Amino acid sequence: MWGRVRKSWARFLRSMRTEADTGRDRQTHNLFEAAAVYVSACAEDDQEQIDEAAGWVSPEALSFGVSELACRAVIALARERGESPQTVARSLLGLPAA
Repeated sequence: MWGRVRKSWARFLRSMRTEADTGRDRQTHNLFEAAAVYVSACAEDDQEQIDEAAGWVSPEALSFGVSELACRAVIALARERGESPQTVARSLLGLPAA
């Protein structure tokens, strides 16, 4: 829920910016780079970096990237622990074992 609030707030702030975009110093970012920066910034509670990463790609692309990152992270952690992805995901979310 807080993720949705953050995304909405970031979109609102971007729409309220009045500075002109000159196109200079603009780097192209792909959705996976944006997702990695966005998620790590959320983990570190760095709102400035969250807002920046959220502006690199469309909200839909960012959502897809975050979802893909979550899947890959759960799979990697499951392999590392020798557990099923479902067990790891439930554990990370604090849910009882199924």
